[in-house]
Amino acid sequence: MTDEEFMRDVLQRIATGPTLSKDLTREDATRAMQIILDGRADEVQAGIFLIALRMKRETDDELAGILAAINSGLSPQPVQVEHLLTIVDPYDGYLRGTPAAPFLPAVLAACGLRVLTHGLASMGPKFGATHQRVLQASGYRLPQSMSDVAQALEDDEQGWSYVSQDVLAPKLANLVDLRTRIVKRPCLTTIEVAANAIQPTVASHLITGFVHKPYPPVYAALAAEGGYASSIMVRGVEGGVVPSLTQAARFFTSDDGVSLTQVDIEPSMVGIERTERAVPLPTSLRNDTVRSVKAPENPFAGELASYASEQGLQALAGEAGYTRDSLVYAGAVILLARGVNDTLEAAADTVRHAIDSGAALQHFNKALL
Repeated sequence: MTDEEFMRDVLQRIATGPTLSKDLTREDATRAMQIILDGRADEVQAGIFLIALRMKRETDDELAGILAAINSGLSPQPVQVEHLLTIVDPYDGYLRGTPAAPFLPAVLAACGLRVLTHGLASMGPKFGATHQRVLQASGYRLPQSMSDVAQALEDDEQGWSYVSQDVLAPKLANLVDLRTRIVKRPCLTTIEVAANAIQPTVASHLITGFVHKPYPPVYAALAAEGGYASSIMVRGVEGGVVPSLTQAARFFTSDDGVSLTQVDIEPSMVGIERTERAVPLPTSLRNDTVRSVKAPENPFAGELASYASEQGLQALAGEAGYTRDSLVYAGAVILLARGVNDTLEAAADTVRHAIDSGAALQHFNKALL
């Protein structure tokens, strides 16, 4: 069967309404996604494929198959570190609060971990302030190759790196324009979290956030399929890895992609008492009309990224506030989940020391232009 015949057959199966559509095998999902990634599919058919799966609701086999196609097209990059943590926040960024997580990898590096994050400068449907925009506003030197990423991770004075999807998974990044025109989130939003091209000497570990209850087992399964030895899923603000600073939260861990362990947490456990669940927006940006402009080149996102940069650098310099609390809380969760500390309180103390000693700022500054 030719590629064209195969795609027609696939669409006839999955795009027949909510009750008549049929599920794809893992193998068929892999082949269809490979055809799309290689640019051998009609763009209209590619869009229908992604939306039809979303409307039908993707099966575990379909998600695994698409991930297999994505990862098979990546160029493996060995890195001489034993364990690597990959932290992935939503690719479409933040609009309702000021992001703190872009500064988390440097904090964790100061705690002795090696940390990778990845994303894009802008992605729908929110087109919010992303890790990349915040880091660039801070003077971050974007790696131009996977070897640049490996070098940063191996550097004891840095120990962390961000990498754009343009470098990590260029074929997937080529679909950004198509995804923008689709408007709604396709299944790729969930799957790209588990893209895995960096190969440490012992094991990789995936950390991501969620809001809705069904997602932890989905992410755990994708992590295992993607070659991660373990996964941590945090119920965080706007789907990120920073828990609410005002409400009880939870995180899940999995070592096999099937069984999950739930841990309940509260900000008071690490001495945090706040009235806002995340780093508040500045007064100048608390305009719902501006904030609702969910479109490419959203000016609100750029302004928020600049403000997040200011707040993040101040927090790394030891200034108290919402951003520092966010870094302490999220960092403590990760240290506890990875077994660095036995209690959340002790983990928070470890993070605070990394910040107050100036080590976190030094690890961040090593990556600047």
